Amino acid sequence: MKKAIERIRTFNQEREWEQFHTPENLAKSIMIEAGELLECFQWSNEFDRQAVKEELADVMTYCIDMADALKVDLEEIILEKMDQNEAKYPVEKARGNSKKYDEF
Repeated sequence: MKKAIERIRTFNQEREWEQFHTPENLAKSIMIEAGELLECFQWSNEFDRQAVKEELADVMTYCIDMADALKVDLEEIILEKMDQNEAKYPVEKARGNSKKYDEF
């Protein structure tokens, strides 16, 4: 993942795009790309795997850009969130159950 993150950073730096990467703009871009990802599944259970991969990559790229803009470490924030999720969804209550944590 480090190679991909560095490539994204270089891509943006070479184009001087960091100036446009405000948290607000990036949040909008994440949502726009997430909508395009969802569109891949509209009206059918069948989907174009390549299109899904491309849209997923777009979402993830903007998420990496957001982490950079906020100066947060992706691995650190993901692990912190996993700690919270593990506390909310203990295995003995959540296994095989799709209910939200407050419905246990």
